[in-house]
Amino acid sequence: MRLSSALATTASLTLLTAAALPNAAIAASPANPKIGATAVGYGGAVTSVDSTATAVGLEVLRRGGNAVDAAVATAAALGVTEPFSAGIGGGGFFVYYDARRATVSTIDGRESGPATMTEDIFVDPADHQPYDFPEARVSGLSTGTPGTLATWEAATRKWGTRSLSSLLQPAAKVADKGFTVDATFRQQVADNAAAFGQFESTSDLYLPGGQPPAVGSTLRNPDLADTYRLIARRGTDVFYKGQVGADVVRTVQHPPVAGQPIGTWAYPIRPGTLSRSDLAKYKVNFPAPTTSDYRGLTVYGMSAPSSGGTTVGEALNILEKTNLARTSKIQALHRYAESTALSFADRNRYVGAYTSQAVVKKLLSDSWASQRACQIDPAHALKKPVPPGDLNAQGCTPASVGGPVELGQSTTNLTATDRWGNVVEYTLTIEQTGGNAMVVPGRGFLLNNEMTDFNFTNTQAPASDPNLPGPNKRPRSSMAPTIVLKHGKPFLALGSPGGATIITTVLQVLINRVDLGMTLPQAMAAPRASQRNTAGIQAEPAFHQQYGPGLEALGHTFGPDVAELGAATAIEFTRHGGLIATAEPVRRGGGAAGVVRSHR
Repeated sequence: MRLSSALATTASLTLLTAAALPNAAIAASPANPKIGATAVGYGGAVTSVDSTATAVGLEVLRRGGNAVDAAVATAAALGVTEPFSAGIGGGGFFVYYDARRATVSTIDGRESGPATMTEDIFVDPADHQPYDFPEARVSGLSTGTPGTLATWEAATRKWGTRSLSSLLQPAAKVADKGFTVDATFRQQVADNAAAFGQFESTSDLYLPGGQPPAVGSTLRNPDLADTYRLIARRGTDVFYKGQVGADVVRTVQHPPVAGQPIGTWAYPIRPGTLSRSDLAKYKVNFPAPTTSDYRGLTVYGMSAPSSGGTTVGEALNILEKTNLARTSKIQALHRYAESTALSFADRNRYVGAYTSQAVVKKLLSDSWASQRACQIDPAHALKKPVPPGDLNAQGCTPASVGGPVELGQSTTNLTATDRWGNVVEYTLTIEQTGGNAMVVPGRGFLLNNEMTDFNFTNTQAPASDPNLPGPNKRPRSSMAPTIVLKHGKPFLALGSPGGATIITTVLQVLINRVDLGMTLPQAMAAPRASQRNTAGIQAEPAFHQQYGPGLEALGHTFGPDVAELGAATAIEFTRHGGLIATAEPVRRGGGAAGVVRSHR
């Protein structure tokens, strides 16, 4: 499903040319070259973490669909093959460039909390202490109203050329026929085995015989295929106002705990209060995108409740005060780490579901960037965590309150463009890998644990915390789908999964490409590090080994290394309509990029 091939060179870039919609991953052949980490060509492109999903989207483009059609079809297929990262039980953020109007629009399809949600929902009434994260996650308390289907419907109605009904059909076929389990999929099940084993509906699907599915086996999901076809026939009301929604609510309020669980779980399985009324009242929002200028480029991202656009934009504005192309690599990385520490401090203090446009504008202003950038010492790292800036002060005076906070884990991302030049960057999620661990019985999809993206208690005391739970509130996100224009035309579109590391992954790929002289494939493959206003930098081993000594000499410290950060996808737009589509060459087992044509 995913590919672990090394990064292709320009001379050996691969291209998908399959003529039929896939029911499983498409094998390489002379007539059907292998989907690879990078593809160069024309006429449209799709890139995702999964070759089956990418192939579905490319076929939509070949049959005359546009980028929105391809993105929705790809996302539906990812709900089958990447069910622990995304699906119709979750939500996400959709960024769209309309080539005819030369405009960028966004859809906020973030999950919303129940009307009954209170600020202390994740505080144990018995001891007045916040729940441990696993206890909060694997529960009905963690699930918000899913926004993914509403996002697909809104996008196809506003900008697509195909019906949502038709775009669900290829994914339903994949679910019926099945796909080949790879090592990444099996490991994700193994990592969740204790949680999955508590629920009969989940263990029946993902723990056959009480064990994770074997690598090379075929996993089928006929319940999800039936659910997709039911939605295709009856529309999204069957989810938000009908029988599928009723099953979602029943699962949340009465978790389907197995009579004989597989393995042990240290916590009680707590029910939630999500109601049918919550689902029926759900609406997507269409906020204006965030905008920041960077070295002649215009960078568009998601506004609140996502913190992706404000944090990426603020960090870029801070970095723009230095010509990174003329500094040493260590100095460029030093400033990268300092910019993200400062912008995360501000994000944690000021950004939440109800952040005003005035605050967003302030955080993305050049004057604010100057106020923050002047704190960076080229010879010495700042002591972490740094305090946030004071919105009412001038100069380099930081605020006296505020603190760091960490957020959750896993999403998936896709990038699509078409022959007309429309572009979609879409990040979707169920939050933790495996969501809340509950498959809706008879429906074949996992529910989100997105409410755990709220802070359980005030992290910014004695100041107010913008990301505490509340009725109908949407939790802050780190998702950062980003579209970059050059002279008003698309130059780059990119995004990534990875919880709070999404922001640093997107930022690092951008500066690798724009400032540090890397091609897009090189920028994607380069080792990564993430400084999110914590004591130590989180880094991949290759980054730590290569750049650690130089950064440590400046006073930076490192936490434990992590195997990988992010799983990005991106498309670069070259002269004369050319496209460079890229996915990860190795991370998450490797991604899948393809173009419609390799030549004009």
